[in-house]
Amino acid sequence: MKIQYFQDTDTLHIEFRATEVAETRDLDEDTLLDIDRDGKICGITIEHAKHRTDIPMFSYEYSVA
Repeated sequence: MKIQYFQDTDTLHIEFRATEVAETRDLDEDTLLDIDRDGKICGITIEHAKHRTDIPMFSYEYSVA
């Protein structure tokens, strides 16, 4: 997984898997879903991220099941 925040455009991009994007779908006006050729979500882009998320309070947890 790769998480990028672009401060100049206030855009958050989360890549779940590094794979070729076959299609990008609008979830709403400011949210885009990247879909692979098998129809699985491989990424999400959130525009106006500061206003829609809590960027300064970001934390990451990884647990092995």
